[in-house]
Amino acid sequence: MPKGYIIAHITVTSPDPYQEYVRLDTPILHGLGGRFVVRGGQSETVEGDSQDRHVVIEFPSYEAAKAAYNDPEYQKVAQIRRANAESVIILVEGAE
Repeated sequence: MPKGYIIAHITVTSPDPYQEYVRLDTPILHGLGGRFVVRGGQSETVEGDSQDRHVVIEFPSYEAAKAAYNDPEYQKVAQIRRANAESVIILVEGAE
């Protein structure tokens, strides 16, 4: 079964409150089977437009990634991100 991913492209508009989101979302997503593959770090947009920060979280399946994104506890914390950053969040099924 292919893995599933949450891919996020983010531009943080309020860094201090955003750190609270990072502090709170990490244990929730880990508890739901997520593993951070990419979380910030150096990046370069070589084609097209992009946000400033990129995150890739791997899950055992696409269904697990979707369930994690829709988890009520995560959605409560996601309000912090929405209030302090511009985000594009994508759910993707991996290749087998």
